[in-house]
Amino acid sequence: QVQLVESGGGLVQPGGSLRLSCAASGFSFSRYAMRWYRQAPGKERELVATITSTGSSTIHADSVKGRFTISRDNTKNTVYLQMNSLKPEDTAVYYCKAPAFDFWGQGTQVTVSS
Repeated sequence: QVQLVESGGGLVQPGGSLRLSCAASGFSFSRYAMRWYRQAPGKERELVATITSTGSSTIHADSVKGRFTISRDNTKNTVYLQMNSLKPEDTAVYYCKAPAFDFWGQGTQVTVSS
């Protein structure tokens, strides 16, 4: 079955960086686009970034453009989210997802605070 395991979250000061990873299994990873979402307390889940199956094209939400970068390694069945210049408003649980499947992982908590 589809499995998505997010990792790399933590507590970071404003202006800091984190790199999130999502290890995928149970499907042909290299054939599917992948996305990162986030959900802050009391808010709806927000689409953060999308990457095509080959990694040749990416889209980032305006709120993270220029600070976050989605990438993938199809040899490792892993998608990444490099997050730089973090702000307190980036605090959320971050999830990866393959749009083709109705499955969510457990997410990883990112907290940006001094």
